[in-house]
Amino acid sequence: MLTRKQRELLVFINDRIMSTGVSPSFDEMKEALDLRSKSGIHRLITALEERGFLKRLPNRARALEVIRLPDEASTARKQGARFSPSVVTANFAGRGRQKARPALAGSTTSDLPILGRIAAGTPIEAIQHEVDRVAAPEALLRSGEHFVLEVQGESMIDAGIFDGDYAIIQRTDDAANGEIVVALVDQEEATLKRLRKKGASIALEAANPSFETRIYGADRVSIQGRLVGLMRKY
Repeated sequence: MLTRKQRELLVFINDRIMSTGVSPSFDEMKEALDLRSKSGIHRLITALEERGFLKRLPNRARALEVIRLPDEASTARKQGARFSPSVVTANFAGRGRQKARPALAGSTTSDLPILGRIAAGTPIEAIQHEVDRVAAPEALLRSGEHFVLEVQGESMIDAGIFDGDYAIIQRTDDAANGEIVVALVDQEEATLKRLRKKGASIALEAANPSFETRIYGADRVSIQGRLVGLMRKY
């Protein structure tokens, strides 16, 4: 699931490569998406790369490769239709309900809402709408309200968090330095990362050397919850 801007950029890059054989420049991408700075384009490209939609080719200027398109865009192209990136479908349940993962045998459980998928670049809508429910062991819970997000991507694998895991999140608007949190950036993108507070800045640290740590002003990041447990199906 992509944000509107991520989807627009991905389709723009793909269309430009298909028509000219060369990916667009950062200035062209900035102008096409009506962004104020190239840093916004860099952030979008990083998110698309983390999600497996885009790849940067080393040692080549303006070298981007589109790995895959959103399902809607691919279908539209096959049918000869024009894909409109301004229309965002954020209905995770519409892809088919996910089978809830079982709780630990013999444990006391609580029924928690699954609010979508979480990765770098997941849109805010994905953590607002319930798409399913799952029985979670109460031994993994803390006080207060909890919800569950399905992890997508490999940016936290060195912390033992893998693609397809179910992350149990305690809802909170604050977290201690070093905790793994759901952070909302610019009221647009939610990501699961380790929180590092550095003066007036906040670093969202990946647990995978292939992914960069992203640093923001404190006013750009709001905490949605902290990771308290994981469920995994083998």
